Amino acid sequence: MIVSARSVRPVRLFHGDNLGVTRRLADEGALFDLLYLDPPFGVGTTHGARTTRGESRADRTKVAYDDAFHGIDRFIEALEPRLRAFHALLSARGTMYLHLDHRAVHEAKVACDRVFSRDAFRGEIVWVPGNGARSRREWGATHQTMLVYSRDDRAAPKEPAWIFHPDDETLREPYAETSTARHFRAGKDGTRVRERTVMLKDGPKTYRYELDRGRRLGTVWTDVPSMSANTPLARETTGYPHQKPEKLLQRVIRASSDEGSVVGDFFCGSGTTLHVAAREGRIAIGCDASALAIETTARRLRAAKIEVQIENATGR
Repeated sequence: MIVSARSVRPVRLFHGDNLGVTRRLADEGALFDLLYLDPPFGVGTTHGARTTRGESRADRTKVAYDDAFHGIDRFIEALEPRLRAFHALLSARGTMYLHLDHRAVHEAKVACDRVFSRDAFRGEIVWVPGNGARSRREWGATHQTMLVYSRDDRAAPKEPAWIFHPDDETLREPYAETSTARHFRAGKDGTRVRERTVMLKDGPKTYRYELDRGRRLGTVWTDVPSMSANTPLARETTGYPHQKPEKLLQRVIRASSDEGSVVGDFFCGSGTTLHVAAREGRIAIGCDASALAIETTARRLRAAKIEVQIENATGR
């Protein structure tokens, strides 16, 4: 379910390099409860955009961004100082989601461990967008990965310091059919439930599960198809390359921020994070070096009647 809340402030949208933007925000004392970062994946090419009906994104005359880093080492060299800047902007309760694919995620994980520490690693989300290459020569990649790190680097206590809402309705999924058939029975109130008793140190404890509520979502997400944001037939499509679905960002934002939290995206692309964050009652701040990304994001926010304030960050 999408709530009708609006951000209490205009979305701040910076045009420029995110290193300069992070310095500016640090000078202002800005702190973020959530950073979602979807940088170029290092595929070694430029990406075109579809800006009008009938166009193809294969047409490179309308370039959205350049993704040619000339090797993984150069990619990590560019990424690591940005990770340090992002880490410095996280609040004590903050979390970073770094979205990559198989080309760079392993080396990026090592870089994140250096910057955040291994103890700050909170897991990885495997997103299956429903498309991808099926190679005849090797295993074709059909998933992407989000590395999740908190600012707090302590081992996870019973009540973690970082924001995490695992029981939000967007973080539930149906129980497996076999479990539904074997374990759930009609309760006194008519709902189908399962009760399971386990022995603990201080005695038995009974857990109650409700079928209609579903179970907590795991780390493999297969129910958010990429095509919901990347076909001209979809309502949310902007034509910007590799646009992420609103449902994907809603889940991240609901899981790791509160209403009123400051949420940032420093590779904002088509503006999905900013759009969803503002709609969910968060304070949204974004940045991109691409003029087309800024234009696309601003148009999208204004169409949704979300106030946007564009700031030029070049030269800082």
